[in-house]
Amino acid sequence: MPVIRSDDGTRVHYITYGPADGEPLLLLHGLGTDHLGWALQRRALQKRYRVIAIDNRGSGRSDKPIAKYELTDLAKDAIAVLDAEEVETTHVMGASMGGVVAQIIAVTAPERVRSLVLSCTACAMGEWRYEMFNEWIERAPVLGMRRFMTENLNWLIGPRSLSRLWPIANFIGLMATRAPVHGLVNQLQALLDVDDALADELTSISVPTLVIVGSQDILTPVADSERLASLIPNAELAVVRGAAHGLMIDHARTFNETVLEFLDSQWAEEEELEAVS
Repeated sequence: MPVIRSDDGTRVHYITYGPADGEPLLLLHGLGTDHLGWALQRRALQKRYRVIAIDNRGSGRSDKPIAKYELTDLAKDAIAVLDAEEVETTHVMGASMGGVVAQIIAVTAPERVRSLVLSCTACAMGEWRYEMFNEWIERAPVLGMRRFMTENLNWLIGPRSLSRLWPIANFIGLMATRAPVHGLVNQLQALLDVDDALADELTSISVPTLVIVGSQDILTPVADSERLASLIPNAELAVVRGAAHGLMIDHARTFNETVLEFLDSQWAEEEELEAVS
């Protein structure tokens, strides 16, 4: 598993798979999770794309600083990984917190982004999430990571899918143990510190964008995705019926088909432009 050091010295681990000459695709996962969160996408993506999946600082095998950090630091980490891999421009797919990081990259380093997939994410915190995340910051150290994640599975997997997917709860617990409590708390605090003015910058995004969300998502409801799609010029909105916040897990097949259809359409358009020129 490759590792780089970001500008502030933080070690950032990531994995790569797929053809070396494939279209680059950067994956950024959400709160407390790491590249394992994309496990059900690997088989679908690796056929055509050169995938770069990052462990965000605070989780996985990346450093987990005790000191406070911001989501802009995670965005800089991602850019540092692209530089190390000699990738000038890439498709970017971010889920949940990773979707916010993806928005930051698209706004602050637009020259690095070829297309954008924003999954189960938002562009503003909102009062109710602000209060809940503060509560999580208090409860996680008391419960410990495995118990905290298990007790909050209802935020990730919808009630219709939870009983069917209960056997993978241990897998989710594995991801949780790779992120210590202070890593989760720092990520939560970084989310709380994001300026809601980020939404005002989304109108500057000019690359093709897919916004995808589950109809049963209660953490980042459909309304959040509708707002994203309305702010980003020419963005597409896809709502996966019956899926919850973890739609890449509980409705992996539909998620993969929708994302691949979007990404492959960008590939086809680029090939047509090259042929004309």
